[in-house]
Amino acid sequence: MEVSYENRFKLTRDASDSRHVFKLELLQNSTVRAFLSGSTSGVICTVLLQPLDVIKTRLQNPALFKSVTLGRPVIIGIVSDVIKNESIKGLWKGTIPTLVKTVPGIGLYFGLLTHFKSYFFKNRVLDPTESVLVGAVARSMAGAVLMPLTVVKTRVESGVYNYSGVTVALGDIFRTEGIKGLTRGLVPTIFRDAPYAGLYFMFYTQSKLMVPKDIHSNYPLAVYFGCAIASSTLASLATQPPDVFKTQLQLYPNKFNGLWSVIIDVYVRHGILGYFQGILPRLVRRTLVAGISWTLYEKIMQSSKHKY
Repeated sequence: MEVSYENRFKLTRDASDSRHVFKLELLQNSTVRAFLSGSTSGVICTVLLQPLDVIKTRLQNPALFKSVTLGRPVIIGIVSDVIKNESIKGLWKGTIPTLVKTVPGIGLYFGLLTHFKSYFFKNRVLDPTESVLVGAVARSMAGAVLMPLTVVKTRVESGVYNYSGVTVALGDIFRTEGIKGLTRGLVPTIFRDAPYAGLYFMFYTQSKLMVPKDIHSNYPLAVYFGCAIASSTLASLATQPPDVFKTQLQLYPNKFNGLWSVIIDVYVRHGILGYFQGILPRLVRRTLVAGISWTLYEKIMQSSKHKY
């Protein structure tokens, strides 16, 4: 039976309308909106702040630095050395694996955070303990899923490894080190990210409650950004040592037997200060990422009245 032109046009229009309605319904889902806001902020933060990650990774590379110096001259020296040997593009080394990891990573974190709060707590205001738990679990799950990309990102940024692409790097690591190589540094990463995310989310939710309502109403973006910066600073300082351990486990998989061997090695070579190597660029990057991503998240989620 032949379908008339009018009927074909009607069927096509109905299908198009159905797809349009589905897209609108999908965008109204709070978890999807949270994922999209996180992914968008991930792109912005990665492109703008990648040089800070490169500097931090190289500060934590024991092959480059015999002694620990937290001050500005070493950072300037790293920047000068990278530009001299690798051109200005060297400061954005590892941008592709960072994008591949960070964009879905932040999106997944915000999506899980929103879903957990909605499903388990019916969107009510969380107390400090609940905030720590929700933030830590959401970040741990997102970090574990994307761990292979974290390994690639760290190695590319360090300048120790030269991979021609993300898939090539993943394949090479799997062939030479197996699954263990793709999850290298998972334990210190979780020890770093779970407490960071938990502490950050607690500080953020509690600091927002401390802001006077009139200031919150008149300057919401400033409140979001300020609370995010302050919360990220406190959480970053508390979780810097695991970041050092994670980096060295991923750069030198054959040197260390496990987490404790890294902890001892860093202390023997550098003392307590060794546990805070790379703190300055990490602190700057973390706080800016938090400020940008959480301000964008809050702004996007406002329309669905799903604010923390």
